[in-house]
Parts: sequence; structure tokens; C-alpha cells
Amino acid sequence: MTAAAPVADAPHRRRAVAFMIVAAVCWSTGGLFVRQLSITNAWEIVFWRSLFMSLFVSGVLLVMHGRAMPRAVRAAGLPGLLAGALLAGAFFLFIGSLTRTTVANTFVLMSVSPLLAAFAGWYFLHERVPARTWIAMAFAFLGIGVIVGGGVDAGQLAGNLMALGVSVCFAAQLTVLRKFRATVDMLPMVLIAGLWALVPAWLVAGPFAASDRDLALLALMGSVQLGTGCLLATAASRTLPASELALLALLEPVLGPLWVWALMGEHPGPRALVGAAFVLSAVLANQALALRRGRSTAAPAPLPGP
Repeated sequence: MTAAAPVADAPHRRRAVAFMIVAAVCWSTGGLFVRQLSITNAWEIVFWRSLFMSLFVSGVLLVMHGRAMPRAVRAAGLPGLLAGALLAGAFFLFIGSLTRTTVANTFVLMSVSPLLAAFAGWYFLHERVPARTWIAMAFAFLGIGVIVGGGVDAGQLAGNLMALGVSVCFAAQLTVLRKFRATVDMLPMVLIAGLWALVPAWLVAGPFAASDRDLALLALMGSVQLGTGCLLATAASRTLPASELALLALLEPVLGPLWVWALMGEHPGPRALVGAAFVLSAVLANQALALRRGRSTAAPAPLPGP
């Protein structure tokens, strides 16, 4: 995905905003889907979701490119392979986190990926980081300390650390693309990530136990929660600047915990709510200021939701 987008007329912009909102809503349902499953083996969940997602994205790419589909995937090149491997790592860590901590903790800790990407750009690529982003990082990591500290007592430390690992994978992914100055189309990269995830997930999953109902839910996860979300985000990225994409993508960590809170009664707890207030306020303020000042290069675009 490129860091900036061309100027668009009002109707195209409204459509792109709608696409990105629906994409964030799709991504936000991951926790709800996982809570509906009867299986708890994170690696089996990763395998089936990656399989169904790969099939869905392959079908979309085939419709888009026809016989040129293999060439479109190969065009991702080395940046696409590396970025896809990091995205596959995010797939594992996301599901692992959801099976070990609350949905609220997972989504909130994932939301710091734009700040970590800015830090990685500063450290590895010598990119300038605005003062507001450093301040946002300080507030966000204060909130992370509250969430992770509470997880030690609740036995959720591993899940919280895995959620932070998702953000690290996203930040590393964006750094790789910037390092190679790559403009990799998101959909082939998501397909590559799915293929990266399939074999190791199959090797470590052990005996498969998914029921027919589980497989139906996992098919929806692969095609709707991840595949459709990435398809719509790809379309939106051709019109909207990176800062606006990142701002709209914040709907994912806001809505994700709300679905399971409202529909399944999974209360995040007081410490998680306090930490979430720090983290989301910091990320939201940073992205909103980036959008207001037109500094799209300082606000990394969102990567595919896990």
C-alpha cells in the first residue's frame, strides 16, 4: 500500500470512507468469531482460517487478473514474501492472544502498531518522527503497562504479550515495505501470508477437532473477517491518504471488544478499561493531528487486520 493517495472527488472519497469503515467492522469481528468456536487449539484455528482466507483471496485475484493472476502474485517480489511472512506471524499471534487473554486486551494492544511503525521508521530508516508522536508513544506505553500489569495477576500475561507481538509484526512489515520502497498490493500479500501460515499451523496443530459448525464459522472468518476486510481496505487505499486510513482503522480496536461485551458478556475489567483509555486516546489523537496537518507520511497506513 502506498503512503499517500491521489486527490479524489467527493463521491469517490465518500465511497472510499465507506469501504474503510466496513473493512474495520469486518476485522473487528475476529474476537467474536473465536469466542463462538468449540475448539480452543489456536494452531488449528490458524490453519482453517488461513486456508479459507487463501481460497477466498485466490478467487478474488482470479476474477481481477484472470490468467495473469500468477504474475500479479509474483510481482510482490522479495518485499511481498518478507511482508507476507510477517503478516503470517501476526495471524499466529492474534489467534494465540485471543485464546489466552480478553478480546479487549488483544485489540487495544494491537492498536499501537502505527506508533511502533513510526518508531521503527525512526530507528531503522532514519525517518523523522514528530514530537506529537513521541508524546503519544509515552501515553500509549503507560496504558500498555496498566493492561499488561493487570494481566500478570489474571494469568493473561502470555496473551497480552502475543497481542503486542501482533503490533510488532505489523510495524516490521511496514518497515520492510518502506525499506524496499515497495508498493505491494495488499491482496497478493495477504495470499502469500496465508500460504506462509498453512504449513507450520498444520504441523503443530495436532489432531484436528473442528466440527461442521466450527468449519462454517472459520470459513466466514477467512472470507469475511479477513478477506473481505482486506479487499475493501485495498480499494479505499487507492483514494484516501494513509493518515485517514489509519484513523478509520481505529474502529477495529474500538468495536472488537464491544461485540463480545454486548453479545457474550465478556467484560474487559477496570484495569483494561483504564489502559485502553490511555492507548486509544494516544493513538487517536496522533492520527487525528496527522490528518489535520496533512502529514500522511508521518502516519503509517493500516495493514491488513489479523
